[in-house]
Amino acid sequence: MSNGKDLALTHVSILVGDQEQALEFYRDVLGMEVRQDLPFAGGRWLTVGPAAQPTIEFLLEFPGMNPTPAAVQANEARLASGAQGTLIFTVEDVEATFARLEAAGARVEQPLVDQPYGVRDCGFADPWGNHLRFSQFLG
Repeated sequence: MSNGKDLALTHVSILVGDQEQALEFYRDVLGMEVRQDLPFAGGRWLTVGPAAQPTIEFLLEFPGMNPTPAAVQANEARLASGAQGTLIFTVEDVEATFARLEAAGARVEQPLVDQPYGVRDCGFADPWGNHLRFSQFLG
């Protein structure tokens, strides 16, 4: 039995409405690497991740991947409401990241701002309302 000290995070699920559109956003706009793209019941097992973190994968999950009709319906409702998750990234140059994502057409949720907890950050959303924050440590 695990005592918790051996736990390691490997995958985080991001709920999306269309896997191909999600791949274009996360790979082409954000610059993530494709980790896995395999056939899956009713779709595909599609993961991406940041180049600097080869052990973490973001599963681009669509509602139909769930095993029960109730789970599919619940995730479809989540997508419709826009109430999604949050991913927070650190970057070396938040100003350049902001400019690149804005120029690529990503939806800005918060312009660049210095936060009282020691970072300069900004916020974007993916096409389904998942919140994406990019931070650079101050000082």
